[in-house]
Amino acid sequence: MTCCHEKLEPKKLDLLIERAATGPLSRRSLLKGAGSAVGAAGIAAATGGVARAQTPVQIAFCSQLLCVVPYEVTRAQNFFLNEGLDVELVYTRGGNAAMQALIGGAVDYAATSFDVAVQAFVKGGEIRRFATTGRLPLFALAVAPGKVGEIADVKTLEGTTVGISALGNADHTLMLFLLQQAGADAATVEFAALGPNLFEALRRGQVDAGMVQEPALSLILAAGGKVLFNAMDIDDATEHLGGPYEFMGVAVRAGERDERLEEMRKVARGLEAGLKYQREAPIETIRESLPPELLAGGDWGDFDKIIAQYRGSLYPESVAIDVAACQRVVDSLTLSGVLTEPVDLSVLLDTEVVPA
Repeated sequence: MTCCHEKLEPKKLDLLIERAATGPLSRRSLLKGAGSAVGAAGIAAATGGVARAQTPVQIAFCSQLLCVVPYEVTRAQNFFLNEGLDVELVYTRGGNAAMQALIGGAVDYAATSFDVAVQAFVKGGEIRRFATTGRLPLFALAVAPGKVGEIADVKTLEGTTVGISALGNADHTLMLFLLQQAGADAATVEFAALGPNLFEALRRGQVDAGMVQEPALSLILAAGGKVLFNAMDIDDATEHLGGPYEFMGVAVRAGERDERLEEMRKVARGLEAGLKYQREAPIETIRESLPPELLAGGDWGDFDKIIAQYRGSLYPESVAIDVAACQRVVDSLTLSGVLTEPVDLSVLLDTEVVPA
């Protein structure tokens, strides 16, 4: 999936960060023209008439549309500004790149899927996860239109080809977990690593099934495909996974935790205000908060329908860490064989920044 694909080597980090900071999807570059016109008067207007010093903060994350919604809404509605933060949202090419940017010191915080944080942590990354903004993975297991009559459930995926973003990514590990839960022999399933945009391969029947995101899921259904499991639906997640399955959240370098504690709380408060706001906000307001480049060539009407359908399931009201949801991810990674050593969640997770 987009949040996790493209595992970049450290030597590529500088180039990636340069591109992320100056490319067409950088929120800073999109706004720098307008930003130059916003002085103390603009800040005062946004914060109820009181001008205050703004602390610059960089948060790196992937460019997956549904992942970034809470961050862009929080920024656009001035919830970061209200906390005294001048937040730059740095788009990177995948969650692993965002995490490398954090560990390498290129940004202040990284917002990634939890599996990215876990795998960085077990490899020695000194990070602490302190807030959550997404409680479900952003994909669904869909069947190609031409295979609907042959594939009835997860068990019948034996002997088929399943499209994923990349081996070891969140969609792959969850797929292995689902196969195990269904009693299917995963060794008989061929996984095709197709990157984040596997819609055409699935539509054309080049793979029998695939882990897709929106709007690819809606397009596959419109083309005659069907869904076996929708991880973006809280009821489906509860039935198949036991409840929320920690996904998007924010991490900081462990060595800077104490000195950044108050700033972390400000980041968390801003995001929580944004999460609560977007649950009931008019869809068009949410849409207008996003850079149009995020849906270049797409249909904003589809986005409206997706947000209306999924915002109650995907996004929590509180940014407080759900330890049980995190444990489900660790269990999945362990059962699928991606994790071969225990993970001390009491170290990785900092539950004191935002008490439950």
